[in-house]
Amino acid sequence: MINITFPDGKVREYEPGTTALEVARSISEGLAQKVLSAKVNGEVWDATRPITTDSTLTLLTWDDKDGKTTFWHSSAHLMAEALEALFPGIKFGTGPATEGGFYYDVDPGSKPLSLDDLPKIEEKMLELARQKNRYVRSDISKEEALRFFQEKGDEYKIELIEKRGPDEALTLYQQGNFVDLCRGPHIPDTGFIKAVKLTNVAGAYWQGDDTRQQLQRIYGVSFPKQKDLQEHLVMLEEARKRDHRKLGQELELFMFSERVGAGLPIWLPKGNALRDRLMNFLRVEQEKRGYKLVTTPHIGRKELYVTSGHYAKYGKDSFQPIHTPKDGEEFLLKPMNCPHHCEIYAHRPHSYRDLPMRIAEFGTVYRYEQTGELHGLSRVRGFTQDDAHIFCTEEQVKGEFLNVLDLTRTVLYKMGFKEFTAQISLRDPNTPEKYLGSDENWRNAENAIIEATREVGLKTTMELGEAAFYGPKLDFMVRDAIGRQWQLGTIQVDYNLPERFELEYVGADNKTHRPVMIHRAPFGSMERFISILIENTAGKFPLWLMPEQYALLPISEKFVDYCKEIEEKLATHDIRGYVDDRNETIGRKIRDTELKRIPYMLIVGEKEMEATGVAVRRQGEGDKGSMSLEAFVSLFGEALAKEDE
Repeated sequence: MINITFPDGKVREYEPGTTALEVARSISEGLAQKVLSAKVNGEVWDATRPITTDSTLTLLTWDDKDGKTTFWHSSAHLMAEALEALFPGIKFGTGPATEGGFYYDVDPGSKPLSLDDLPKIEEKMLELARQKNRYVRSDISKEEALRFFQEKGDEYKIELIEKRGPDEALTLYQQGNFVDLCRGPHIPDTGFIKAVKLTNVAGAYWQGDDTRQQLQRIYGVSFPKQKDLQEHLVMLEEARKRDHRKLGQELELFMFSERVGAGLPIWLPKGNALRDRLMNFLRVEQEKRGYKLVTTPHIGRKELYVTSGHYAKYGKDSFQPIHTPKDGEEFLLKPMNCPHHCEIYAHRPHSYRDLPMRIAEFGTVYRYEQTGELHGLSRVRGFTQDDAHIFCTEEQVKGEFLNVLDLTRTVLYKMGFKEFTAQISLRDPNTPEKYLGSDENWRNAENAIIEATREVGLKTTMELGEAAFYGPKLDFMVRDAIGRQWQLGTIQVDYNLPERFELEYVGADNKTHRPVMIHRAPFGSMERFISILIENTAGKFPLWLMPEQYALLPISEKFVDYCKEIEEKLATHDIRGYVDDRNETIGRKIRDTELKRIPYMLIVGEKEMEATGVAVRRQGEGDKGSMSLEAFVSLFGEALAKEDE
């Protein structure tokens, strides 16, 4: 018999070779009907794969992230089966699950696929799904796999196989008439897939290399219930209305220029004002907690990033080195701020009395993202991180981590994100080659995060394999106004960079010691955070954050001077706005102000000027009546105070 340990610590005995699906069935038939895959000893498996040794087991359903990933990856295979049936001779690249669905890169041959083809592909997928064909896993040698795909004539799969080691284990998956090279895992059978929507066809270079063949990428999403798809489509329509690229243009927040370069955002005056207010808010919060601001260059010598390990890990995603013509030095556009901050620490000796040392920077970094991956502000090539690094003793790690937790939660609450969980991202013990540092350092860092989150009662999940290459991290996952989940804010405990940079301090014992480094960024990147903020609020930002908090609308030209007097008086109360002195009707001015999401409209005519007041309208609330300027200032202050409740 083998022992199966469940997440709650309970242990049950089963025959060797029992599958996770059979374990689920032994608990209840209803549970078995929901199980999509299983986590066995921390690794996601097919629910139908035999378990032969003592193992930990987590059953995964649609409610689990890994369950959804399995479901969507299986849907990509189902789409490939439909494509092969409809378009004989089509060839396949790769077809992974994504954060919100799946795609498959395909080479359709001489006749490209179009959006018009998607409905019949969907129909074929559902027809095949109803056959309830099992996803069958089989081991295969590299030689056998090459022979199979050579006979099929699929050069893309052949290339993937040839890159594998001579003795590397390969697996095939088959459902119905479709066979694919794949590590898996997959759902038990196609019958779980009840609803499908293919959303787009786009170009994608093979292996992301723009010198290679351009394939077509077909995107889709699928669900275990038709009702889930309908809800998803409603959410997509709402997301389309909230798209930050569209609203950013309408609200005149940011722009892109092909002459400047793709993925390099330019902040317009209103967007820059929004960005500055976010940064000023964080500056104040940081100063309360003892951070010192620094500024580092936008470039650094290649050796700096070789020392840190970033060049080995991210070199291919960086811009090409800049070569100096005379002395032959190589520089890189800065991909990370932390190596520069290590150099700041190292520039003078330190005693334990100096620690913790907290330094912060709104530092702009650069990554060469593929053109097809760029997406408004959320995926760019140049972005500003609200980066800080804390150098501390090992005894101080937990306290500093708790301080950073408090700061991050303060930021999220202020921004209106009240619903969030925290993901503890750990290294994958099965792939130690992906990470720097000793096992002992990793254990210490992971335990520090786990203990700190337990102490404050923070709701957490744990994910193996999601750690940074130099240390574990805590990622804050927030849910926006329409139910989407985003990762915002990160805290990382790092024993490794201090070793790589040979950082030291003299302890109370008069001996040298290695500091521990905590990386932290509550916003993450200003660009991505603002993209999420735009979509979460639909452009109706909190009052304190709005670049323009009111618009003064004179009914006719003769009231413009009075409006400008009001503008000056409101400025003394730190209330920001403008006078709309265009030669337009008041109705047009009101409509235009509504579209700009300006919180307050102050309308001025003969009656208001005689009473030295204004008529007030609040965005989304309508007419508030006429009132004195002092009454409006009081009303405005109450609205600001309410946002902080």
